Amino acid sequence: MAASYDDAAAELFRAPHAGFVAERKRLAAELKAAGDKAGAAKLGKVNRPPVSAWAVNQLWWKDRDAFEQIFESAARVREGDLKATAAHRETIAKLRARAAAILTDDGHAATEGTLRRVTQTLQALAAIGGFDPDQPGMLVDDRDPPGFEALGIGPGPAPVSAPPPRAPLKLVEPDDPAKDAEEAAKAEQRRREADEARAKAEAAAEKRRAEEAEARKVAERNRIEAAIRTGKGEIEARVRDVDRLRKALDTAEAGVIAARAVVADLEARLDELS
Repeated sequence: MAASYDDAAAELFRAPHAGFVAERKRLAAELKAAGDKAGAAKLGKVNRPPVSAWAVNQLWWKDRDAFEQIFESAARVREGDLKATAAHRETIAKLRARAAAILTDDGHAATEGTLRRVTQTLQALAAIGGFDPDQPGMLVDDRDPPGFEALGIGPGPAPVSAPPPRAPLKLVEPDDPAKDAEEAAKAEQRRREADEARAKAEAAAEKRRAEEAEARKVAERNRIEAAIRTGKGEIEARVRDVDRLRKALDTAEAGVIAARAVVADLEARLDELS
C-alpha cells in the first residue's frame, strides 16, 4: 500500500500506459482508506500522459544513468564545451532506441512520429536540466525544445537570432537606373522580412518563457495547497485523538473514584466486624 501521495504518484507513473486509469483509481482508493483524502483527490485528477511522454517517464525509471547523462552533457555544452555535443547526441540516440523497445514491449507501435516527440521532449528536459515544473519521471505531457538547438545539439534548425547578411547590390551599368532601383528594393524587402522573422522568434521565446514561469508558479501553488490540506487533515485527526483520549481519561477517573468508594465501604464493614 502506498505510504504517501508521493509514493502513490511514483507508483502510478511507473504503471503500464494502458493500465494508468485503473492504477490511478486503485492508488487513490488506498490513500483515501489511509486517511489522506486530500492526496486521494489530487491523485484522482492526474491526467494520463500521451504515450510519448509516458515512454520518457519510463526511461527515467528504467535507465536513470543514461537519462542523467543528457543533463550532464547538455550542461557542458551550455558552458561552452562543444566537444560534449557528440556525446549528447549519442545519448539521445541511445534513449530514443530504448524508448522504442519500451513502447514495443508495452504493446504500442514505435512510430516515427511518437519517437520524434520522445526526442523533442528529451531535448527540452536537457535544455532546462530537469523535469520542472513536473516531478522527475512524472511528465503529464510532451515538451517542446525551448531553442536548445541553437547550441548545435537539437534536431531542428537554430532559432533566428539575427537577420541574414544583406546581399550586396550588383553593379549595374550607369545607363540602367531602373534595374539598380529594383535590386535595392529587393534587398530592402529581404531586410524587412528578416527583421520580422527575428521579432516573431523573440516574441515566441518570450511567450514560452512566460508560460513556463507560470506553469512553475501553478505547480508550486498546487504543491503548497496540497500540503496545507494534508496539514489541516492531520490537525483534525490529532484533535479527534485528543478528544477520544480525554473521554477515556474521564471514564478512567470515574472508575477510580467508584473503586475507591467500594474499597472504603468494604474497609468500614471490616472494621465493624472487628
